[in-house]
This record gives sequence, C-alpha cells and structure tokens, in this order.
Amino acid sequence: MYVGRIMHTYLVTVPPDTTLIEAKDIIAKKRINHLLVVDKNEELVGIVSDRDIKQSWASPAITLSVHELNYLLMQLTVEMIMAKKIVTILPSTTIERAARIMQENRISALPVMEGEKLVGIITTKDVMDVLLRAIGFGEGSTRFTVLVEDRIGVVAEVSRLLKEQKINIRSLVTWPEKKHPGVYQLVMRVGAEDGEKAISVLSDGGFKVLTAYVQDLTPFLPKR
Repeated sequence: MYVGRIMHTYLVTVPPDTTLIEAKDIIAKKRINHLLVVDKNEELVGIVSDRDIKQSWASPAITLSVHELNYLLMQLTVEMIMAKKIVTILPSTTIERAARIMQENRISALPVMEGEKLVGIITTKDVMDVLLRAIGFGEGSTRFTVLVEDRIGVVAEVSRLLKEQKINIRSLVTWPEKKHPGVYQLVMRVGAEDGEKAISVLSDGGFKVLTAYVQDLTPFLPKR
C-alpha cells in the first residue's frame, strides 16, 4: 500500500499571519488535527498541530486576565509556533515506511509532496486505519496464532491445509518471536464460521496453534 492511495487530498491551508484564535476555530470547524502553512506562492513553509495551539493557548492563561489573554492571542500567529523543519514524503512512499518516519521523528503527520507541489497529508490515524484493515479487525472473524519455523514453504503448508478444507484466509501477518530466534508468529484470521475447524485442521497437521495469550511459549514452539 502506498501513501498516494490513502492520503488526504482535500487540504486545509493557512497563511503564516493567521492568528491562533483563527487557527483554533478552523481546526474545530474542519475537525482536523493539523494545519498546513503556505506562503503567498502556495509553497509549504510550516505545519502546526492542535496540540501546538493548545499549548500556546494554555501557557499564559493562568497569569493573565481574560481581556489580556484575548489581546495576546490576537497578536500570536501560526508562524510563531509552527514547525518550520518539515519532514515530507512522496506519494510513492509505502505506508510502513511512512509509519517508520513518523516514529523516528516523533511526529503525527507527514505532508506529501510531488516536487515542490503540496499534494496531500497523511497522519498516524490513517496509518492505524490501514493496519486495522490489513489484519481484518472487526470483520466477524476468528483470530489465532500459528508458531512456525523460519523456513521456505512453511506459509504454503499452512495455506494448503486450509485450502483443502475450503477455508479462506482473510488476513495473515507475520513477525519474528524475539525470545526464540528462528521462530515466527503467523497471526491469522478466518471467517468466524470457520474458526474452530481451521484451528483443528492446523493442529492435526502438526502445527502449534494459540488462541489466547500465554506467558511461556516453550510448550508451543515448533519441533526442529
């Protein structure tokens, strides 16, 4: 999956001289978490989040009167608080790469650029939505984990056993088991109506299947 497939292309932009009061109203009205700041040439010069605005809003609130606070906020602009060192990506960036970039930079949104043109934005919420769809969460399915050796053909063997029983795999995610090198978890989902049958078929086929959390995986490790 690529960023260009899921990015938001309806962009809410503001000029640098937008006041914090105006920015706060826009964020509330549009129900968004980030504002893209562009100059008169429509070039991206900054990004500001609702958190940035809330922090700037709250900092003088304790010591100032309402009148003084309103006056101060009318003087503050997004240019004063926006992030000017902007991390951007291309539409061809993969979702997983975008997630890593956000994690490494501790940011919650990435503007998407084609050359010098701003074409979209993607947020951590978008990435999470893709992940949940990828693992089939909330689609009336049965989830279980198969512990397997890291070897060629093991996924094909699991798939073949289910195929022979006409059980469709709705999603499959793999990751290495850190405490047991050479062992992978295959986290699978099948239709709820096929759940018990799938678990039985795989167990009879010699695979170790987990349907709930266990602290010690040793009894469930594949034989080598």
